Amino acid sequence: MLHRIRSRVIQERTALINQMRGLLLEYGAIIPQGIGQIRKNFIEVLDSYTSHLSDRGKLLLTDLYEQLRDLDLKIAHYDKSVQQVCRESEVCQRLVQVQGVGPLTATALVAAVGNAKVFKSGRQMAAWLGLVPRQCSSGGKQVLLGISKRGDRYLRSLLIHGARAVVKQAVRKLDTMSGWIRGLKERRGYNKACVAVANKNARILWAPMAHDTCYQANQ
Repeated sequence: MLHRIRSRVIQERTALINQMRGLLLEYGAIIPQGIGQIRKNFIEVLDSYTSHLSDRGKLLLTDLYEQLRDLDLKIAHYDKSVQQVCRESEVCQRLVQVQGVGPLTATALVAAVGNAKVFKSGRQMAAWLGLVPRQCSSGGKQVLLGISKRGDRYLRSLLIHGARAVVKQAVRKLDTMSGWIRGLKERRGYNKACVAVANKNARILWAPMAHDTCYQANQ
């Protein structure tokens, strides 16, 4: 429930930001992409275009900015709730030891999966999440396609988002996992490396959930 409400508020914030940027664009005011840019520059841009706006128009745009601040506060509140749930859960505390897995991913995975023993292996859980390649066999030849994208889209996006951070950090690390990521990125590209890390993490996460074990990274 917490994740669903938080996701809905984030969607509201995204729609609000798009509207704010679109309304300013009608007056020739351009704010770069990114939520940080609109937080930083909206009031300054609004003040610089005051002469182009009616008093009512300026009030309406200011009200949109206040709505953005309110939504930021709501999301921050839900983030604190997620962190609290994570701290109170032993299994979540084990999951966040994995690179690229934070409180959001850990709590969402535990809530969605429940008893991980329903999966026979980590690969089966990764397949349930849609993170394994689709296969096309013809004439005795097996061809691997893109990931199946079955299962929980929200969970899959969280795992891939976390994997992106791991791939970016691998450049500065010398451990075995980072070396594997760098090689994969060179051979297959950034996006496929991120999906591969998400797949690997899904398999790794199954063990602490199914067997109540602690994660130990390979050095």
